[in-house]
Amino acid sequence: MAHQNPAVVMDNGTGYSKLGFAGNDSPSFVIPTTIATKSKNDAPNTQGPPVPSKPRGLSAKDGQTDLDYLIGDEAEAVRGLGYDLYNPVRHGQVDNWDHMERFWQSSMFQYLRVEPEDHYFLLTEPPLNPPEARENTAEIMFETFNCAGLYIGVQAVLALAASFTLNNLADQPLTGTVIDSGDGVTHVIPVAEGYVIGSSIKSIPIAGREITSFVHNMLRERGEQITTKNAAKIKEELCYVCPDIRKEFMRFDREPERFQKYTVDRGRGLTAEIDVGYERFLAPEIFFNPEICSSDFLTPLPNIVDGVIQSAPIDVRRGLYKNIVLSGGSTLYQNFGRRLQRSVKDLVNQRLVSKGGTADSLEVRVISYNRQRYAPWYGGSFLASTPGFTRSCHTKAEYDEIGPSIVRRFDLLTGPGM
Repeated sequence: MAHQNPAVVMDNGTGYSKLGFAGNDSPSFVIPTTIATKSKNDAPNTQGPPVPSKPRGLSAKDGQTDLDYLIGDEAEAVRGLGYDLYNPVRHGQVDNWDHMERFWQSSMFQYLRVEPEDHYFLLTEPPLNPPEARENTAEIMFETFNCAGLYIGVQAVLALAASFTLNNLADQPLTGTVIDSGDGVTHVIPVAEGYVIGSSIKSIPIAGREITSFVHNMLRERGEQITTKNAAKIKEELCYVCPDIRKEFMRFDREPERFQKYTVDRGRGLTAEIDVGYERFLAPEIFFNPEICSSDFLTPLPNIVDGVIQSAPIDVRRGLYKNIVLSGGSTLYQNFGRRLQRSVKDLVNQRLVSKGGTADSLEVRVISYNRQRYAPWYGGSFLASTPGFTRSCHTKAEYDEIGPSIVRRFDLLTGPGM
């Protein structure tokens, strides 16, 4: 029976997809959300519901033979070798449903090796995802894959649940501000008692790809020959957030050892050493001083966070300041949470004092925690393993009776008891 098998949890982000099973501490697979097709004429189809290229009711027994596409790392490996590469998810939302269906097919049968009709599925979605996108997802999951049941959770709520669970706050109302920054976009999302305050959400065009591009451009301007892939590795391994940008420049000038040698792959077995210096702290600094790299977007992340909370109903603001939760790979830089907390606290104190109040009378806390990189997936894994999960899912039978519109709403999952 489906309910005896662990639920499948899939978090498909712009840059990477996390795949695994409910109850596990980490995803079984983390792969690029990339698909490579042989056909040069495989143009994106973004109009309406998908027209699946495979027969309805696919089974793992059908295997993955004779496929004309590759996904994940296999897709990235054939870049430039006669394949067309696509990213089916852009800025957090599905951009091409035919490609997304193929990506899910290989995720289930090639990676997770499951029979969809034997499992419930928890999928994630970005905030303010249009209801039509949920219906498209349901059509693929129920009609193409014949899955037993489906739950679609908002990534921010799942990340908040993960943070509360790991910090022993599960008995408190699920209220907080989630800063979700992955590869494609950064969202600031206020959540009050498990519900997203949609009117207050802000997105900013700074995330992992922009930071990688910044590192890449800085090094190339210095004459270093470097690929985007190497720039991404430098970003992940050497970059950090500094307390004060001016003082950090002075420290680098005084202490040459802060410049680090980094070995890059030139291809064909060749390597080279390059010097990595100011970009170590300047790249993540664009969150706090975006004018470094952009003339279009100039608002620092702390100001965005403060503005989002101030635009929320007054009775939930205290909880939103108290639980600012980080989620996604682009929030993992050393000292990121500490710098953000200090900056938001300064803004709050300035406002309190200007209105005749007392500084430090309002608690501001930014929460960092382990599994922060995959927080939505972990939150989904935790919630999909609780006793009430299957009751909150929509089943294949319900879908057959009512149709795709059934997935426009789901019962709220907020904790172990539900």
